[in-house]
Amino acid sequence: MNDEIAVRAFPALAGLIAIRDAGWRFVHQGLVDGVPTRLDGFRLWPDGWHDAIRVRGDTDAMALRGDGDEPPGIVWERTGSLSHVVEGLLSLSAPHQRFAPRLLVASAPTLWTPWTP
Repeated sequence: MNDEIAVRAFPALAGLIAIRDAGWRFVHQGLVDGVPTRLDGFRLWPDGWHDAIRVRGDTDAMALRGDGDEPPGIVWERTGSLSHVVEGLLSLSAPHQRFAPRLLVASAPTLWTPWTP
C-alpha cells in the first residue's frame, strides 16, 4: 500500500509519514488478527539525544525527547491525540539548536545558619 492510499484510508497516518520522512524508524508492537495494536518509533541524534513516540490509536499517543546524559533525562514530553503529538514533534528544534529544550539541574541555595558564639 502506498502512502497516499494509506492516508486516504487513515488520515492520522499523515503525521507518522511526515516524521518517518524526517528520519524516524518504527517498530510494531503486539498484533491482534495481524493488525498492530501499538506502534513505537524513535529517532537518534548525535551525542546520545533521542526522540521517541508510542501510538496506541489516533487519540492515544505519547512522545518524548531524552538527552544524552547518564542517567538520561527527559527534556520534553507530550501526550494526547496522534495529530497533537506529531505536531509537537515536527515543531521541536533539533537538540543542538538554540531553542531546543534542555534539562536544567539547579542547586539549592546554601541555607543561612545563625551565628552563635
